[in-house]
Amino acid sequence: MDMRQVRGLRAGLAEFVADVFGSLPRRDQREKGDCYLRGLMLEGRRKSIDAMASRLPDGNTQNLQQFVSASTWDPVPVRRRIAERLLPLVRADAWAIDDVSFPKDGRMSVAVAPQYCGALGKQANCQVAVSVHAVSDTASCPLQWRLFLPPEWDTDMERRLRTGVPDAVRHREKWQLALDALDEVTGWGMRPPVVVADAGYGQNALFRAGLAERGLDHVVAIRGDAVVHPASAAPTTLAWSGRGRRSAARYREPAVAVAALAAAHGRDAFVDVTWRRGSRGPMRSRFLRLRVRPAGKTVGRLAREAAGADGGSWDGVLPEVGLLVQWPVDAELPTDYWLFDLPGEMSTAEVVRLAKIRWRIEHDYREMKHGLGLDHFEGRSWSGWHHHVTLVTAAHAFLTERRLSPKAPTRASRSTGSSTRSKAS
Repeated sequence: MDMRQVRGLRAGLAEFVADVFGSLPRRDQREKGDCYLRGLMLEGRRKSIDAMASRLPDGNTQNLQQFVSASTWDPVPVRRRIAERLLPLVRADAWAIDDVSFPKDGRMSVAVAPQYCGALGKQANCQVAVSVHAVSDTASCPLQWRLFLPPEWDTDMERRLRTGVPDAVRHREKWQLALDALDEVTGWGMRPPVVVADAGYGQNALFRAGLAERGLDHVVAIRGDAVVHPASAAPTTLAWSGRGRRSAARYREPAVAVAALAAAHGRDAFVDVTWRRGSRGPMRSRFLRLRVRPAGKTVGRLAREAAGADGGSWDGVLPEVGLLVQWPVDAELPTDYWLFDLPGEMSTAEVVRLAKIRWRIEHDYREMKHGLGLDHFEGRSWSGWHHHVTLVTAAHAFLTERRLSPKAPTRASRSTGSSTRSKAS
């Protein structure tokens, strides 16, 4: 946006800030929040604090630095209020789990380490954050963020102290951070209609079990080497000879990789499915839908644990879920795989639409990175990073509201007790 456009939004933005940042105790903090959001939305190649302050008539580098990096305001109530405002507008069909990386120089930025950097497509020095987004085919918005703390940061007291990492924060795997983020948002009284995730999460049996334990419907991608039994397979127990231990119930046929299972059905088993209309016309491909029982050591261990302390009462039956496979017409073999646990007899087209709906969050990342400076923050602290991503989320939410319903009244906030009405400028 140019300066004229930003000025035209001042009244609506002021009302948005008063509501979303209503948990901030001081008026001057909310004014700095307003200023920071205008800086993020204003056109400019860099969205560092110095660059933004230089473009704004009321920009003050020192004030903005203090507000983002040193102030003690809590970003959680801000994110909650954003979620309260945006969920009714987005009308999410699913909540998508993803992660995003931020390449960094040096080793003193919080949570930085040599690790896989999706932004560069290789191992590099970077930060990684796990995010949860509400998504539909027409809109999306981030709901929650978790900064991934690499294992080496657990014992590096110098960097922890310099960056202000809270004592209670320790390394947790990304799939655990994703479940933590879901728990926090559901703790606000909001529940995902369906959880979707890529194979980085879906391949992990512990993550899938965490979703199932929470009673969350889900569609998650897996790799072709994930192993399953057909749903019709059943464990058996060998006859006891009268000596030694009785044999445990188990599947006598080995589990098979989903890639091999799908290919064995042949092309003729796949059906044409159209799941949405894209910019170039209907999106369609060929899919196969099966019922399977995911296998593997972790899956078996979790099933035994669910049966009791020692697993002695386990009948050997593995849980049953759906498997969706894509085999495009021009591909020699199947290309994509998903496990799903959804209610009722949902149509295959709807299952495919949910499996594919993660495309929408690429709009979030593109706008937040290229337009709103998500990865331009130059501070190093734990609180500064969380303040910055919350402010970027707020700017993204404001622009999303303007696109979806510029004159719609907001609901009363359960987190702040406030209520506002957005007005078109």
